[in-house]
Amino acid sequence: MYRTLIHTARLADADAASILAAIPGRLEARGRHWLLRHERPAEREAVETLRTSLRLDINPLPRGFEGAATGLLVTDMDSTLIAIECIDELADRAGQRQAVAAITEAAMNGELDFAQALQRRVALLEGLPVSVLEAVYAEKVVLNPGAESLVAACRRHGVRIALVSGGFDFFVDRLKDRLGLDFALANRLESRGGFLTGRIEGPVCGGAEKAGFLLSLCRRLGLTPAASIGLGDGANDARLLGVAGLGVGYRPKPALRAVADAVIEHADLAAVSDFLENTR
Repeated sequence: MYRTLIHTARLADADAASILAAIPGRLEARGRHWLLRHERPAEREAVETLRTSLRLDINPLPRGFEGAATGLLVTDMDSTLIAIECIDELADRAGQRQAVAAITEAAMNGELDFAQALQRRVALLEGLPVSVLEAVYAEKVVLNPGAESLVAACRRHGVRIALVSGGFDFFVDRLKDRLGLDFALANRLESRGGFLTGRIEGPVCGGAEKAGFLLSLCRRLGLTPAASIGLGDGANDARLLGVAGLGVGYRPKPALRAVADAVIEHADLAAVSDFLENTR
């Protein structure tokens, strides 16, 4: 038996009919979402067509994934948990927004090596006062809609939450404390005399490091990777999503969308909690 989630509380009769015509099966109302049980696997092209035409998030679940067994959610920060790219906002204060944003976009689309792209962007921040980081956090960092609901749902289900980022620990650590998250990993900006040097301290936290972080947390918590969810938006999250039991793209760039197990395009982050429910 195959299972597909439709991330909406209310499903119009016409929309239900369209879904069942493309994926014959049995629909069950589950409160915030619907569960479709079907005998044959859903064709990816058919699912994409339904998502686009109905403007609904429709996600077949991988065989073997059971949401109720999930013990760990590992999420990206920039443009996933929060609405901005922190490095772009820092660059704005340094008069380098356009140059940095162009590199950010190329890196998130998988067009540039992430570590090299990060070092190029950070170099453009040289001389920026460290105090600007606090100003950007206070003035620009906004949670994406549904983020707090997702965190609360994880708490109800006993799921530990980790925040991992190719961005900077200054922002990650504050969000970890603000939301009461369990684990965090990010890059550290080097500074001297109250100013950024344009360099990263230590190794870069990139795609491989994000995936390794999830695997190390699974070992620490006594979980198999199958009992984890990876959440992100850009090409740098592909490895993270690949090692997780369920890889979820939130408003994903095309490079990530192509490899994600599930996509949240229309609903907010609270829809990710639908994957934690029992679907047996």
